[in-house]
Amino acid sequence: MTGSGDPTKVHVLNSYKSERGVHAPERCSLPGLRAGALTFGMVLLASAELSRAALPAEPFWNSRTDQQREASVSLQLPPGIQIMPTELEGPVFADEKGMTLYIWPQQQLRNGNLGDRRNSGVSTCGDTIYNETSGLMSPYPPGFLLPDLDKRRGCDQLWKPKLAPADARPVGKWTVIKRKNGESQWAYEGLPLYTSDRDRKPGDVLGGTKSMIVGEQGAARFPIGPPSDVPPELEVAPIRTGHLLITSKGYSVYSSDADGPNQSNCTAECLRDWAPVTAPQLAKRHGEWSIVDRAPGIRQWAFRGKPLYTYRLEKRTRSMTGSDNPGWHNVFTQRAHLPPSEFTIQDSRIGQVLADANGKTIYLYHCNDDALDQQSCDHPESPQQYRLAICGNFDAKVCQETFPYVKARPGATADSALWSVIDIDPATGTRARQGESGAISVWAYRDRPVYTYGEDEKPGDANGDNYGEFNGARNGFKAFWLRDDFRDNVMGISLKDVMGR
Repeated sequence: MTGSGDPTKVHVLNSYKSERGVHAPERCSLPGLRAGALTFGMVLLASAELSRAALPAEPFWNSRTDQQREASVSLQLPPGIQIMPTELEGPVFADEKGMTLYIWPQQQLRNGNLGDRRNSGVSTCGDTIYNETSGLMSPYPPGFLLPDLDKRRGCDQLWKPKLAPADARPVGKWTVIKRKNGESQWAYEGLPLYTSDRDRKPGDVLGGTKSMIVGEQGAARFPIGPPSDVPPELEVAPIRTGHLLITSKGYSVYSSDADGPNQSNCTAECLRDWAPVTAPQLAKRHGEWSIVDRAPGIRQWAFRGKPLYTYRLEKRTRSMTGSDNPGWHNVFTQRAHLPPSEFTIQDSRIGQVLADANGKTIYLYHCNDDALDQQSCDHPESPQQYRLAICGNFDAKVCQETFPYVKARPGATADSALWSVIDIDPATGTRARQGESGAISVWAYRDRPVYTYGEDEKPGDANGDNYGEFNGARNGFKAFWLRDDFRDNVMGISLKDVMGR
């Protein structure tokens, strides 16, 4: 590591321990996997062949030809601000160049708060280059030097403020704050707005996401957009594969194959298990929303021509158990496109996971540092010391055995723009130039490599889930859950959650 300061306060990353008691194995801890690699591989492939099926669009994704996108409420926009459709996050606000806008709402950490306080008129993302940990994520104390200080940048370089003209005036929910240097910055509903240096082209949303919550991840940034155009009785819940339609009480909404366009065929026996989502007497049809008259005085909401129901037997909110009934489906306002075609879906201990061609569970790496500006460290262009400490005690070769990259075949592509193939130098974990000696081509999700776990032995194993600090949320690995019937692994954070109301 680089940097100056008290040598007794050098940030000793290898002192980090996993809260679930799982640590990076020593170099010799997987002898069976290496010495018996051929036998193990044959068993795994045989098992995978039994469980593998062509990756279906339903129930998690849309095909590339399906361009249905979530509609949003019409809002007043300041000059230079627009609304952009995105594949996973839905409609987002963007600047005049189409670059996504983000907020950094104040969030509670273990030993204090970080982020922008709503309606304070102040941006806490400035030009200071922090070189020490803050100590806000107990049990780690403050004052340890951060890695790669010679490359570290200030918050306002990573998150450029969305500046407003000097004579800008409030418009609807849009206000103007003054930065310390006197420049004006746009704010939406009282929170300053930024663009991310991770986003490279219009429509990118690589700086943050509302599509997944991973626990105590630190004070994260989120893309911000207009409210979804749904009736007051309903809401939209971001999840890992799209936007799930739920009631205002949080219960999932379903449609039935037995119904016709704007016609419900659910009567008698059907109604014992399924409750129509009722529409108020004064409700009006609009956009993709229509109303089915079930009986005099009883009206039912329909979305895109499909009458809507809740499942009476469902006990958990934001659930998918109703879709286990033949002919019934969760309703989405929009879904992401299909991941790489060689990937598979595997049943696991609490639901279903995304897996590679051999049925091995795919993992995402999560990382935020503990500086006052909470920089993310989950990207190939971020300091790699955090990941190397967790998966290999700073040994890249051990990391490649513990959490190996998911390699991509030459010319591989995916329907979804969320998935791409990038070149990685496995010795460092950083990006490599195409054709560079020793580089490997790997699958990346949202521009970040994905992994399998060396100690997963059969399809559906998810033994590497929650591996790392704070159960894998702060610095560690989590399985790519598609469905979770017992916890909230597939859930994201709604605009209402982000804004604290």
